[in-house]
Amino acid sequence: MKLYLASLGAGLLVGIVYSLINVRSPAPPVVALLGLLGILVGEQILPVARHLMNGDGLARAVGLADCKDHVLGQLPGRRDAADAPASGDTPPPKS
Repeated sequence: MKLYLASLGAGLLVGIVYSLINVRSPAPPVVALLGLLGILVGEQILPVARHLMNGDGLARAVGLADCKDHVLGQLPGRRDAADAPASGDTPPPKS
């Protein structure tokens, strides 16, 4: 979560500096961002369709195609399987 807040803070700071020096942001318009979202979702259509054709349900097909992590990235609070403690191990104490 800290990474997302740091990214937002950096973006706000740059936006303020752009405003102070009266420069337009080079960021793409919303239309371009929606196009990028379409690309990410479109990349997942064929893998999901393959799993659906193999008889898997929609939720299972989306899970098997690993769509959520590909489209949304690592979400705050989630841990990779490599980071997760093995069964029987206790997680290290938070400091």
